[in-house]
Amino acid sequence: MATQPTQQQQSNNAKPGLRKPVFTKVDQLRPGTNGHTLIVKVLDSTTVLQKGRSQSQHLRHTRIAECLIGDDTGTIVFTARNDQVDLVKPGATVILRNAKIDMFKGTMRLAVDKWGRVEVTEPSDFVVKEDNNLSLIEYELVNVADE
Repeated sequence: MATQPTQQQQSNNAKPGLRKPVFTKVDQLRPGTNGHTLIVKVLDSTTVLQKGRSQSQHLRHTRIAECLIGDDTGTIVFTARNDQVDLVKPGATVILRNAKIDMFKGTMRLAVDKWGRVEVTEPSDFVVKEDNNLSLIEYELVNVADE
């Protein structure tokens, strides 16, 4: 007498599925936050640091570029490192997965570290709102005393 597994037993044996990404808009970014997934267009890219084998044999090749990226809600500066520099060319549409906000001289910079991903995707049809640059807003760290 064979019994059929119940619905609960079947669901316990199933592997947990991947979570669907929750896409964030640029104007929702705040200092000190991480885990953002965004679809953005690259407006501009400027190489700010290029170190490597020319200076010394034992140094790793390091490239850093600051890119102005944005969506239909605003823009922000994205710091691209090493292989990411080749992906973020002006005019490209990219998906930034697990991005975080770094603070640099009191302003926000978006970055993707080794736990995240930068992927080039098909061109999107949104128009970038260029007059709302979140990297131009200066933040100040204020300590609140407990009373």
